[in-house]
Amino acid sequence: MEVFSFSFWAYGSVWLFFICLGLQRFSSSAIVLTPALLVYCVLIVILEWLCHVYLPTALGIFLLSGACWYVLGVISPRKMLPVSGKAVFITGCDSGFGKAAAYKLDSMGFQVIASVLNVDGPGAKELQQMCSDRLKLIQVDLTKPKDIQKALQLTKSQTIGTGLWGLVNNAGMCVHFGDAELSLMSNYRGCMEINFFGTLEITKAFLPLLRCSKGRIVTISSPAGDQPFPFLAAYGSSKAALNRVMDMFRHELRSWGVKVSIIQPGSYKTGPLKDMSYWDHQYEHHLANLSEELLQDYGDEYLSETKRLFLKYGDTAKEDLTPVVECITDALLAAEPKVRYFTDKGVWLIYFIAGYMPFFFSDKFFRGLFQNNRVIPRALRNQQKQSGEE
Repeated sequence: MEVFSFSFWAYGSVWLFFICLGLQRFSSSAIVLTPALLVYCVLIVILEWLCHVYLPTALGIFLLSGACWYVLGVISPRKMLPVSGKAVFITGCDSGFGKAAAYKLDSMGFQVIASVLNVDGPGAKELQQMCSDRLKLIQVDLTKPKDIQKALQLTKSQTIGTGLWGLVNNAGMCVHFGDAELSLMSNYRGCMEINFFGTLEITKAFLPLLRCSKGRIVTISSPAGDQPFPFLAAYGSSKAALNRVMDMFRHELRSWGVKVSIIQPGSYKTGPLKDMSYWDHQYEHHLANLSEELLQDYGDEYLSETKRLFLKYGDTAKEDLTPVVECITDALLAAEPKVRYFTDKGVWLIYFIAGYMPFFFSDKFFRGLFQNNRVIPRALRNQQKQSGEE
């Protein structure tokens, strides 16, 4: 009887606390009555009954409290900061996410400084025409320290009255899709120079401004930086390094009031992914620089099949960049931005399988995504043929 009484009062206290908190948020219009709210309440009541019947009191209280916190977070609109007086610097605005984000933020009233690789290119000219006079374009190559310093000086001069609120690290590159052994060392170094070292250098250069404003760092990364996607060794390695250093910045800049977020998009048609001539050129360059031994072991037919699969995979990429732009906007304006933004359910599925499924299952899943080759390397075919003859 005493155990039941303690359990009753313990669960009752949890309910009382969260009901009072919910009423407080409802009175301030932070919660809106919707059918989803009713469904959540019913599910929590069922959860409380199951915990009360089947679990020790301490564990049941923990699970019930966690569920209540989650529901309050889901049904409460995120508190957003005003746009007025905020300036952002965005890298890689020639096309793709950077160009779309620059247009969106400019239309919202941000002061946008957009870096492009070619200020006279069609992407830069189109962006200038689309946006207001507030938008400033600057040519920046992240592999050139002088360009980064020039961008810093321009940003200081353009944000004297407001300060710099946000840095959106969007610029990046992927130069090869194929086996790690077949990736040229220039592929690895090229990806690291832009995706990691270039992004790191411009972040470090802008940090004094961001610390003064207690602003935001938003970095476009990739699930390939967290998961072992076959055929993306150079790109994935550079993004893995980028993820790690941004996580370190998040911890170290906390005391300065600077918030750091990483966005993990799924597959989208951006930049070179839409340019078949670019990948044809990359393929020819790759063949011309592979050693004769590797060409013999893998064979031309295997390399061409890998290219075909990559282009086929690119055809399934999404063209609507809105989910990524919305994540960038939220990371810049939410009072409490997320540490990680996942742009679609497919990305969540990838992380769930990689994190919670056995290796034999997750490995097969990733191979199924990227390694549906109808052709195997020539040396392996020869070995199989010899084994069959024996």
